[in-house]
Amino acid sequence: MLKIESRLAQIGSIEEPVTGAVSFPIYQSTAFRHPKLGQSTGFDYARTKSPTRKVLEDAIAQLESGDAGFACSSGMAALQTIFAYFSQGDHLIVSLDLYGGTYRLLERIMSRFGVTATYVDTNDLDALEGAYQSNTKGLVIETPTNPLMMITDLELVCTWARKKGIVSIVDNTLLTPYLQRPIELGADIVIHSATKYLGGHNDVLAGLIVTKGKELSEQMAILHNSIGAVLGPQDSWLLMRGMKTLALRMERHEQNATAIANFLLEHELISDVYYPALESHPGFAIQNKQSSGNTGIFSFKVRDARLIEPILRHIKLIAFAESLGGVESLMTYPAVQTHADIPLEIRQQIGVDDRLLRFSVGIEHIDDLIADLSNALDSAQAELEGAPQS
Repeated sequence: MLKIESRLAQIGSIEEPVTGAVSFPIYQSTAFRHPKLGQSTGFDYARTKSPTRKVLEDAIAQLESGDAGFACSSGMAALQTIFAYFSQGDHLIVSLDLYGGTYRLLERIMSRFGVTATYVDTNDLDALEGAYQSNTKGLVIETPTNPLMMITDLELVCTWARKKGIVSIVDNTLLTPYLQRPIELGADIVIHSATKYLGGHNDVLAGLIVTKGKELSEQMAILHNSIGAVLGPQDSWLLMRGMKTLALRMERHEQNATAIANFLLEHELISDVYYPALESHPGFAIQNKQSSGNTGIFSFKVRDARLIEPILRHIKLIAFAESLGGVESLMTYPAVQTHADIPLEIRQQIGVDDRLLRFSVGIEHIDDLIADLSNALDSAQAELEGAPQS
């Protein structure tokens, strides 16, 4: 089998047999002719299957070592499709530190349909055992978590879930199949907010699901078609185009993020840096065992919450914006943005407080990024100390 770099670069390049187009066409059709009664080309209606979307879905399934792929209109649409697999009265165990949108979907929407969730450190088997109930049907894992970059030993935990008869669902958004493949470590379902690293350019909204196993794949296909939150052909094409350069981008993201994380470790205004590439990170050994590299996102805490506003005001090259995973560097304030829907007491328990910033490091030149960040930190410190600005 080709190396993953080659498979990424060749997505869709040999799929169009009529013209030999290297870039797979955008089939902007919702309906497809039947050759005759009782016959189909394999495409009937675009919600069920679309030629452009199929190439994308086949690619992500193959990259993640799964059996079937499903492209959705957003990462949240992908989550909703997965959660629809569960029934009234079912219970889920979920990573304690997770994206606020996932928490909102579980607590505000799924709870209305009788699906409940318990939030634990998914790397703690005792905590998992304590959370397990007779009606527990699913385990939802982020690794690394967003935003505190906690790591779960996927092989260990997915083995535990399988013994319990629980469906294991792993959010692989932050590492992508280039760096980590949860199904190979025992997961049943992998999910991506493909808006992030897979798309890579902050210009396409998409979600992807990959399933392992015939029965699970068939059931997910029914949910995907019935709910209908599918990805259109234009966005499917944009996502494939982005994925072709994923290997190159992830290498630069990691290189830049590692350099900046080490810079911040030594800065007097910074108290903590949360990045699994650092040997000081508690998940360092597990991350190295199950992944071939690190993501381009990390979080850090300033020593004084009063520094947050001037830092965000003084960054120039780095944008103060939500989202992550694009070629442009973005900085986010989780407490009031991505994690605002998580109750204050839970945020404080896990450490998402008013001193935490999340940094999605782009592919700009490292010297320019460090200069921009250093200037923002210096300016913020000067303001805090009441010194005149230079």
